[in-house]
Amino acid sequence: MTDVFIGVGSNVEPERHVRAAVAHLRRRFGALRLSPVYRNPAVGFDGDDFYNLVAWCNSDAGVTQVNAALDDIEEQCGRVRGGPRFAPRTLDLDLLLYGDVVTASPLCLPRKEILKYAFVLKPLADLAGTRRHPLTGRSYAEHWAEFAAAKPPLVAVNLQGL
Repeated sequence: MTDVFIGVGSNVEPERHVRAAVAHLRRRFGALRLSPVYRNPAVGFDGDDFYNLVAWCNSDAGVTQVNAALDDIEEQCGRVRGGPRFAPRTLDLDLLLYGDVVTASPLCLPRKEILKYAFVLKPLADLAGTRRHPLTGRSYAEHWAEFAAAKPPLVAVNLQGL
């Protein structure tokens, strides 16, 4: 079994789609641990705020199978592909970490956005603060402490019953 960390985001009916994503992830992967949910402004385009969190699960599926399952869940929640990269999303599920795997193919792991965006790093640090980034060797809590000093804080959102 491998530790899998998944970024979850939505800015189209985000409460509904985040709840749906968590339900789908539980059905597909079983037990989950969830970070707090954070609201943050859209990045790269003008749009409604996003709700973001990170989910952890254990899986015996390979990287390609996990990523395919995430794509399938996105489609079930109304995600339409082919538009601009930075655009409104019913649901965005990103495989952030697959154990300590470092690879550029079939997708880039660890996901580069971890160290680039507060809405990815903060929930990951909340969930796995002592875990070490496989490339930097530093903990996610250390990365967040450095990152948070330069960025405004995210706004926690209480989604009851997740």
